[in-house]
Amino acid sequence: MAIITDLSGKTAVITGSNSGIGLGIAWELARAGADVILNSFTDSAEDHAIAAGIAAETGVAARYICADMSRGDACRALIARAGACDILVNNAGIQHVAAIDAFPADKWDAIIAINLSAAFHTTAAALPRMRAAGWGRVINIASAHGLTASPYKSAYVAAKHGLVGLTRVVALETAREPVTANAICPGYVMTPLVEAQIPDTMKEYAMDREQVIRDVMLARQPSKEFATVKQMGGTAAFLCSDAAAQITGTTINVDGGWTAL
Repeated sequence: MAIITDLSGKTAVITGSNSGIGLGIAWELARAGADVILNSFTDSAEDHAIAAGIAAETGVAARYICADMSRGDACRALIARAGACDILVNNAGIQHVAAIDAFPADKWDAIIAINLSAAFHTTAAALPRMRAAGWGRVINIASAHGLTASPYKSAYVAAKHGLVGLTRVVALETAREPVTANAICPGYVMTPLVEAQIPDTMKEYAMDREQVIRDVMLARQPSKEFATVKQMGGTAAFLCSDAAAQITGTTINVDGGWTAL
């Protein structure tokens, strides 16, 4: 039997959602009937046009709200400005790669703030609204790096491990309520940002496109295929369905077998 997710009457707030994984999730939740709030730190006409496009195609209400997810007060203000928040998708994130002894302190602070602390602040602000509504879903976009590690990614790995831990705590604190909290742990997902990296990587390794994808970018992903943003959105929509009402405090790995190794 097909799993039907009808999110009519629900409002989803998706952080970091004007492109990539966040935007893919916003589209799938909107197609399931949820009103959506898009977010990023910019506030351009294009950002608002993306929301308008979702509304026009799906018939839901869609808005864009600018918020700097490195600031706790701005994270909480995002939830307040959204009004309703039945579904919270903490997706905003940044990355920096360097050895620990050369890792810039300001980069560490920014990654921890945006990738981890922001989820604490938005969740703390959203939970009272979910409880008042009698239903809620917290979905944290962690990473395969929330379950394993790679060199030179100390801040990212620490933040994503922390995000998985935060997810489990939220699940335990809401276990007797109609609220669930789960983490999606993607491996490599084909996004515009990843696509843009392929030509430079081809030059760096003197490889063709197929070799770079298989042997460099997807070296740790056994399927040798990128996940897609549509798959990420479908996974999020599933976690909002009635079929997932007893799935809480866990991780769903969309990583082509990476964490099975």
